[in-house]
Amino acid sequence: MFSRQDLSLVLPAFLQKPFRYTPLGSSANRADETTSTTTSASHAPSWWDVLNSKRVRTIGIGSLVAIVLLVLFFPGRRRGRAIIHHAQEKDDASSSTPAALPPRPPGPDWTRFAYGQYVTDRTNYLCNSVLIFEALNRLDSKPDRFVMYPDNWKVEEKSEDLHSRLLVKMREEYRVHLVPVKLQTRESQDSGSSTWGDSFTKLLAFNQTQYDRVLSLDSDTTLLQHMDELFNMPSAPIAMPRAYWLNPDDRTLSSQVVLLEPSKFELDRLMNRMDHRKGNEYDMDLVNDLYKDNAMVLPHRKYDLLTGEFKADDHARYLGNDLEKWDADKILNETHLVHFSDWPYPKPWIRAPEELTTKLQPPCKSENGTEIETCRDREIWLWLYHDFAERRKNLCGLDLQDPPPGQGMGMKVKRNYRSFHNPRR
Repeated sequence: MFSRQDLSLVLPAFLQKPFRYTPLGSSANRADETTSTTTSASHAPSWWDVLNSKRVRTIGIGSLVAIVLLVLFFPGRRRGRAIIHHAQEKDDASSSTPAALPPRPPGPDWTRFAYGQYVTDRTNYLCNSVLIFEALNRLDSKPDRFVMYPDNWKVEEKSEDLHSRLLVKMREEYRVHLVPVKLQTRESQDSGSSTWGDSFTKLLAFNQTQYDRVLSLDSDTTLLQHMDELFNMPSAPIAMPRAYWLNPDDRTLSSQVVLLEPSKFELDRLMNRMDHRKGNEYDMDLVNDLYKDNAMVLPHRKYDLLTGEFKADDHARYLGNDLEKWDADKILNETHLVHFSDWPYPKPWIRAPEELTTKLQPPCKSENGTEIETCRDREIWLWLYHDFAERRKNLCGLDLQDPPPGQGMGMKVKRNYRSFHNPRR
């Protein structure tokens, strides 16, 4: 048993004082309350008596119940501390060692896509395709490239023939796959020209089933930016912009830019329609007859701008609204493809008479009704023709052709393009 001195070492001060209630003891004590009270006043309880007392047991049981309730019904604080502690550990770790970034998803397989061209003559349109492929190469375009050419042309490394040298140039310098094909020629009723009659060869792009998608571009164009983003458009057998310069109620599609998914089924449809065409129908008429109501429509703005737009007074059709102000520089800088279309002004590989250029070039216009005139449309229009002629000379070694007899009407020919400056600033 502990002595009183020992109890003072293990019990708190309030428990060392004499108790004024009856401690739990023997049955004899319980039987005689008077005797127990007298005895308790003169006898100090032992530590066992204290621990077995009713008050201590009540306090102990109550404390235990309170602890259990706190644990069961108030776990948030403890969990919050754990979360905060974990976050602090994470922050400490991130401050010392950067977290590893997740791997980037793989990019598209550009070998599944291709830009396509076709050529049917040995000079003009062949050189036009060279200019297109040079631009794609310079602009770091990613998809494949191919050109379809008549299968009776010879392709030789050291040939004296211009067409052979230009085809080799495409293949060696611009990564172009050469694809010999049989020309799809139909008799043309327009001035005896074979250009329109041979245009059905363009439809053979549907036969290039080694690709998932082909973007076919007319070659009488200037490519200012690549169009790689179009290959990521939703799947559709064919996609084209509207011919915005025609009657909008007709909803005519333009075949100058055609995004297609090669397919024997679609090719057979087109060839069957071609075999039953009317005398004045060509490739653009055929694709509109088959796809006008179900083709995916590409935006004409940015992807199919006519040079003639710089001469127009009303630009609402091209802009897509009648509220936006025409800004020639903005339009040029956002445009990907410009199509040369200024009839009766000749195509850009033909040297235009000076007086014809003066007559048909865009006029200077006053700014916002003021007396200040701007000739920005004219400068850009002249630069587009000059740039084409300069690249034709540098890349193909070809000068501009003189106009056919009678077209110049005795006018002097404009030969100097050096005064034109590059408007893409």
